[in-house]
Amino acid sequence: MGLSTSSSTSISRAHYNIHNLFLLCNYVLLGAASSCIFLTLSLRLLPSVCGFFIIFLHAFTIAGAISGCAMASAATGRWYGVHMVFTVLTAIFQGSLTVLVYTRTANFLGELKSYVREESGTVILKLSGGLSGLIFCLEWIVLVLAFCLKYYLYVEGNGSGEDLKRSGKVQQFEDSKWAPPFPV
Repeated sequence: MGLSTSSSTSISRAHYNIHNLFLLCNYVLLGAASSCIFLTLSLRLLPSVCGFFIIFLHAFTIAGAISGCAMASAATGRWYGVHMVFTVLTAIFQGSLTVLVYTRTANFLGELKSYVREESGTVILKLSGGLSGLIFCLEWIVLVLAFCLKYYLYVEGNGSGEDLKRSGKVQQFEDSKWAPPFPV
């Protein structure tokens, strides 16, 4: 599952824990986005353009979570850029959708041309907005965890089995008897 960068090196305990937390967050994102799709479909919004874009946003979120799982399972950082693009875009749009749903629920439901009663539609829309808020928060957590995974991948072998080498300047700095320019 991509837990070690090569057969001879093993990963640290922190890397293993972050990897598992990252996968868990992506699985929760998959569940929340698919639930939002079903809630949107229960509003019967498919004939409207806005309803189609809401479903497309949640499908985009699912694609981002799948690319995150692929990134975590790969021993290289090849999927890292794709995952970051998906995550940032979906976080921005999910946050915007949450704000729109909670600040203008009645107007938003009217623009969606839903066939559901207004009271039921409001409840369903607020449930979907709450899930979008959860997705927004999880997306930012996933971004931080993806950064940590990339860092550990770089430090523990860069995906190719090579250990991280210190640069000459860092080695030279540590070996020298350097004193700070100001009195301590």
